[in-house]
Amino acid sequence: MSTLKERFGKRVQVAWRPVAGLIGLVVLVMWSSGLFENKVKPGKLEALPGFAVPAQARTVTVKVASTPSLVEVVGAVAPAELVNLSARLPAAIQTMKAAAGDVVIKGQILATLDDRELREQMAGAESQLRQAEAEYARARQLFDKAATTDQARLAALTQLEAARSHVEQLRVMLSYTVVTAPFNGVITDRRMEAGDLAAPGVVLMSVYDPTRMRFEVPVPVRLLSRFTLNRELAITLDGVDTPLQGRVTEIVGEVDPLSRTRKVRLVLVATPAPLMPGTYGHIVVEGAPHDSLWVPATSIYRVGQQEFAQVVSEGRVTRRIVRTGDVRDGEIEVLSGLNDGEILLLEPVKEG
Repeated sequence: MSTLKERFGKRVQVAWRPVAGLIGLVVLVMWSSGLFENKVKPGKLEALPGFAVPAQARTVTVKVASTPSLVEVVGAVAPAELVNLSARLPAAIQTMKAAAGDVVIKGQILATLDDRELREQMAGAESQLRQAEAEYARARQLFDKAATTDQARLAALTQLEAARSHVEQLRVMLSYTVVTAPFNGVITDRRMEAGDLAAPGVVLMSVYDPTRMRFEVPVPVRLLSRFTLNRELAITLDGVDTPLQGRVTEIVGEVDPLSRTRKVRLVLVATPAPLMPGTYGHIVVEGAPHDSLWVPATSIYRVGQQEFAQVVSEGRVTRRIVRTGDVRDGEIEVLSGLNDGEILLLEPVKEG
């Protein structure tokens, strides 16, 4: 009997071992999955934006203000006195005695033309003049002796005056073969060389007076009220450290139909150094007012290529991207990113 029980107990032990291992494995899986722990229901974890307002932080309120627009009109320096020199008769250029950039004085020879043909004509005209003088002298002597008529004397006088007129005409034409400077100035834009054929109206070179310069600017019609005659305006020129004063002296009475502008000329009141024609410049005038947001420049900071402001709301500070414009008297115009009435940190807190 005892032997039978022992055999039965051993069989039960052998059969129970796999079952116990399986139960243990199931219990382990259930424990690792958290079935024996108290579960927390799903929900949202409240996170406060930004950071708390620092103690003793100074703030500023964004306000809308009516601001006059600043409009930039561009122009260039031009000489008040500029002369294009050209030949008055067709002839080959013999010499060119001045180059672009040369400083010349009034009466200085700048170019000469071939005058050989004119000189030959002058020699013949002078010979005819001497003959006409002799003929008139003889006719007057005969008239005084009553040996000829008054009509013959007048005919000789007419021939004499014609000969003198022809000589004077050739003398003037010979003067045209020498091109001289009309005033003290600077040569610019030399267009022809020795050997070229000059013709009336064809520019040889130009000369301008560097002591009399002006600023020419095309002004939109809507801004003409800012350019009244004799008004002085500040002109900023390339290469000149400080703005120059210009006085409006002329408003061209014609509107450009394409650009809707009128040319305005301003004489430069004083120039610190000689100015080159064509020097670029601009004038800033006030346009129509518009509503804009202005904040202290210290409340805006830059990170890389982006601009930011730190906005205060409900005791918290958040960063916001903004876009700015002009800076005037310590304030900066905010073009986008902020609204009227919002509060900013006057001195943003360094982040990171």
